[in-house]
Amino acid sequence: MSLVVSAGGHSFCFQACKGFSIPKPKGYKLGPRAALVEARPRVNGSPVALQVLGGNRAEDLQAEARAMARAANASVYSPELLAKKYGSRPVQVVKRTLEILIALGSFALKLWLEQRNGTLNQNKRKRAAELRTIFTRLGPTFVKLGQGLSTRPDLCPPEYLEELARLQDSLPTFPDEEAFSCIETELGMPLDSIFSLISASPIAAASLGQVYKAQLKYSSQTVAVKVQRPGIEEVIGLDFYLVRGLGFFINKYVDIITSDVVALIDEFARRVYQELNYVQEGQNARKFKMLYADKEDILVPDIFWNYTSGQVLTMEWIDGVKLNEQAAIESQGLKVLDLVTTGIQCSLRQLLEYGYFHADPHPGNLLATPGGKLAFLDFGMMSETPEEARFAIIGHVVHMVNRDYEAMARDYYALDFLSADVDVSPIVPALRNFFDDALNYTVSELNFKTLVDGLGAVLYQYPFNVPAYYALILRSLTVLEGLALYADPNFKVLAASYPYFAKRLLTDPNPYLRDALIELLFKDGRFRWNRLENLLVQGRKDRDFSAKDALQPVLKLLLAPDGEELRTLVIKEAVRVTEAVALGTAIDTYNSVPSFMRTLMFNGNGSGALAMSTAEMESMMEFRAQVFRIWGLLRSSENFDPALLQPILQLSMDDHYKKWLPKDSKIKLGNTCLPYHEANPFSWFWKRQVYILRMITIICLLLASKRILLSMN
Repeated sequence: MSLVVSAGGHSFCFQACKGFSIPKPKGYKLGPRAALVEARPRVNGSPVALQVLGGNRAEDLQAEARAMARAANASVYSPELLAKKYGSRPVQVVKRTLEILIALGSFALKLWLEQRNGTLNQNKRKRAAELRTIFTRLGPTFVKLGQGLSTRPDLCPPEYLEELARLQDSLPTFPDEEAFSCIETELGMPLDSIFSLISASPIAAASLGQVYKAQLKYSSQTVAVKVQRPGIEEVIGLDFYLVRGLGFFINKYVDIITSDVVALIDEFARRVYQELNYVQEGQNARKFKMLYADKEDILVPDIFWNYTSGQVLTMEWIDGVKLNEQAAIESQGLKVLDLVTTGIQCSLRQLLEYGYFHADPHPGNLLATPGGKLAFLDFGMMSETPEEARFAIIGHVVHMVNRDYEAMARDYYALDFLSADVDVSPIVPALRNFFDDALNYTVSELNFKTLVDGLGAVLYQYPFNVPAYYALILRSLTVLEGLALYADPNFKVLAASYPYFAKRLLTDPNPYLRDALIELLFKDGRFRWNRLENLLVQGRKDRDFSAKDALQPVLKLLLAPDGEELRTLVIKEAVRVTEAVALGTAIDTYNSVPSFMRTLMFNGNGSGALAMSTAEMESMMEFRAQVFRIWGLLRSSENFDPALLQPILQLSMDDHYKKWLPKDSKIKLGNTCLPYHEANPFSWFWKRQVYILRMITIICLLLASKRILLSMN
């Protein structure tokens, strides 16, 4: 059985077998430091307890501090130091530039010639393998580029996807002796004093290092040990020096790109350099686990600090299958789309709740475990969303749904897309032109990448400066949508995201989101019940949704001293609901009575006080049905207590609140209009009591007549 395992945040494919035996070439001899030694410490015949996250916290913190001390000399990204370093090495710079241009230029030339000759399609597999080889030869920077492309079936043909995906677990290795020497040097201990078992050769190689499967000597726990490639910092530093120079060229001469390309490159380079510090990666994993692994379907591996340093990372071993291996996942009885949806929900929590998110979710970093959990790996590249921007993004979605393009344009201030002195009025027509067309589709039909591309076309026309965190957010969600397209070409990430947005809008007590919810549900003084029903339907799809949590923030806002305007709207809607339920029931009863009996109810007038046009009746009955559906959604929600609605009923019936209502406001009941200030919302029952009593009397007479006739037969 083929499995994929984590190793310091990376994952790799191998064939399951007994122990740690690995196929070796003929004549291969095991080095002394790679020997497999059996040494399982036992207490009273049982293995000792394994190190876990919830163990002795003080010891764990001390171990982490020692790991940080071992990584004290880890490099950080500094464009000034790179410029100083490589500015004095023109020969090395020119050589690397020519290497890149020749490799990619010759590949592009071949594609151009094959397109002219009509042989492009038949040579796809060959060219895809060639591109993978080129990226591998050019080094880690281009390997990461290939990893990103391998998740986008909308950008690359299937042949290229398959080949580029191999970049994640089939990179060249470096000598084992160098790796074992690095472990001993970094940790300051002999190899056989750390591990009782360690694979003689790497299980696989990642872009920044290679991975060994091992067993800790003190606990017998299976771990993955990632060791950094020698000289990796030199290669990456030179590449970023060259790419940054290209960024200056683009900023100066390419007008169509309005974002600061150099700033984006610096942000990416800074995060890549953080990946070179394995202690930082371990801390990222620990923080990510603390924030998001509280969900039963999310798994994050533990870090073993005593065996971690700047260039060595020892992490809990996780068995699993890469998320783009659909057949392998389904063979275990799992569904790819369920796992991707879990990933999207977790990503939305990362982006919009805590603001700390995984910025590199390619297939090698997301595993489906045999137990059906989604394991997140590779925590070298993380990013953060500013708190103000988190709420602004949700508000932006609300404004988009409402087609409030003026508010959407103003959102770009909070998102830090525009400086405060930029006039947004010229941007509004461009947003309207794009979104009016895009929003003709339902949310479930919207393609995230299409939306991003269209919005990007708008951004390019104006002086926007897209922050680095936002670019990483877009990349994260487009990668997840790309992964889902493997299993379902019709998958839409926005449809999978909507339940989360619905839950947040309905349950989050944050004042900004409370205002956004009111803005979404109320328009021109009327409540949009269809929006509430849709939010409840979508919100229930999120496993954390609770109607109780949804109602409490609204009630708090409703009864607050500054909630007068909202209370007025709620009272009006309470009257509408009462009218719809009562009159709808009356209409049902009226329609159930034989036509020759109906005139008796209203003194010979068959239409009576309930006279309505057919359109009014249909509208009333549909509204009542919608209210009943919403009530059903609330009642079927876990922990829902109808008593939560008592304040709204009291509010509607309390004469104290009549003063809030405009004195010229009226309630329409059939063809009759009652002023609000003359009675509470339920006073129409008393106005109609004569007709209701007559209807009840007629129904009783009919039932009695039916019983008499049956008895006579």
